[in-house]
Amino acid sequence: MRTVYVNGEFLPEDRAMVSVFDRGFLMADGVYEVVSVLDGKLLDFEGHLVRLKRSLAELSMDNPLPDADYLTVFRALVRENGIVDGLIYLQVTRGNPGDRDFAYPPAGTKPTLVMFTQSKPGLAEAPAARTGWRIISIEDQRWARRDIKTVQLLFPSMAKMEAKARGVDDAWMVEDGLVTEGTSNNAYIVKNGTIVTRALSNDILHGITRAAVLRYAAEAQMRVEERSFSIDEAQSADEAFVTSASAFVMPVVEIDGQAVGSGQVGPVARRLREIYLEESRKAAI
Repeated sequence: MRTVYVNGEFLPEDRAMVSVFDRGFLMADGVYEVVSVLDGKLLDFEGHLVRLKRSLAELSMDNPLPDADYLTVFRALVRENGIVDGLIYLQVTRGNPGDRDFAYPPAGTKPTLVMFTQSKPGLAEAPAARTGWRIISIEDQRWARRDIKTVQLLFPSMAKMEAKARGVDDAWMVEDGLVTEGTSNNAYIVKNGTIVTRALSNDILHGITRAAVLRYAAEAQMRVEERSFSIDEAQSADEAFVTSASAFVMPVVEIDGQAVGSGQVGPVARRLREIYLEESRKAAI
């Protein structure tokens, strides 16, 4: 049985409880982060912490812990649950005001903080990385502040289920004819050796893995262009891929039933995945 963290306590998962009046439960009034663990160490921890604090600030939500305490709890959860490869999920909500109301609770209401682990043996050796994902496109119907990593994940869940129903791996969401991102990842294409991905804005999540991959790509002398692209352009690209904290760099070989490039995992995505895993393991804490 897992040990989880709830509001300052380490508890067996069957005793981990949150009030029915919690704003995260009633209003999806919360934010979250997911940090990968490889070889018992945390990947990109500092980047995730910075983004967490930004999400909290954008929603005028109190930060429940000092930076050092987050790291202490993360490491304790890895140790207590014997995690070698896996994920740590962290969620902060606006807390329990004692009743349901659209208005924010009074100042000083204590935020709710929950953290738990998910064991994923062989996380970095996912078979899909060798074969690539097949994806579909779907209209983006999310709210406009996708740069805030909120727990409002109903539409991405619906898109994931649409992809599953159609026998593929994921969906890219499209707005005004242009790809925003995947259901839980940032989207890229490669054309004539240039990596293309949508520029940062309120339209997409500011991916921590995205930032690391683009930095490593620049260091490897790869060309990067931050701009929007359409599904048609993606289908005619040489390669496509996505990045996320749990998938790292995942090749995409088919979009809406049409093969991308050769229909096989391409050299740019393959090399970026190798570089990301190598460098991230070196920097892990």
